[in-house]
Amino acid sequence: MKMRPSRVLKKLRAGEVVSCFNVHFDAQVSEIASMAGFDCVWIDNEHMGRDYSEIQAHIWAAKSHDMDVMVRVPRGSYSDYIKPLELDATGIMVPHIMNIEDARKVVQMTRFHPIGRRPLDGGNADGGYTSIDYADYLPQANKERFVIVQIEDPEPLEDLDAIAALDGIDMLFFGPADFSQGIGAPGEWDHPKLIETRKRVAEVATRHGKFAGIPGSIENIDELVGMGYRFIAIGADVVGVGTYCRQLMDGFSKKIK
Repeated sequence: MKMRPSRVLKKLRAGEVVSCFNVHFDAQVSEIASMAGFDCVWIDNEHMGRDYSEIQAHIWAAKSHDMDVMVRVPRGSYSDYIKPLELDATGIMVPHIMNIEDARKVVQMTRFHPIGRRPLDGGNADGGYTSIDYADYLPQANKERFVIVQIEDPEPLEDLDAIAALDGIDMLFFGPADFSQGIGAPGEWDHPKLIETRKRVAEVATRHGKFAGIPGSIENIDELVGMGYRFIAIGADVVGVGTYCRQLMDGFSKKIK
């Protein structure tokens, strides 16, 4: 028996561009996104208080349509990092990596031997509920499950090359919002330091044979791909529903005046 291969990694390794949709609501949205053709959904557990049964529902919905699930984990213990993987999330994203030692600890906690020392069970969904022999489970998990680290502060820039060079890290993901705050320019998307770092993250990731990810839009996809980004988080359910509601109420208000 084999683990389900990652759709995201397959496309990235083939040089293709991957689409990801940010889901704030329940698992029906993940299923809708998968039916629309997205490669991946982003389930956020850094800023939201989802329990593991909710994450499990998103994973089931996504897997039924061969779509990947990326869980952004809260900063915490190894259990916070590996539980989404044991539920068979295809990857995790760890926010606010601050230096090379921070990144090394993530690898140590999330990768199996010979890369790291992730706690070993195999009795969960990703191990086929003990149906996958350890001799197959460990290398498959290291190959078909991705670990993303977020570069969203100025502090890790000094160690950026060393972080990108680490075995066990698949992607550097640039977070412009927190980065703008970190440089004292919240929301200034055209700040020279932000623009420079956005380019640098993609360049460094590519130079070390890793992938680069970033939030994007339909309007700037070409620019981001041109920089070297291949994982684009485009759109969110909360934005879509909010926009739709405002459009409806705008039309409603005009009609009843």
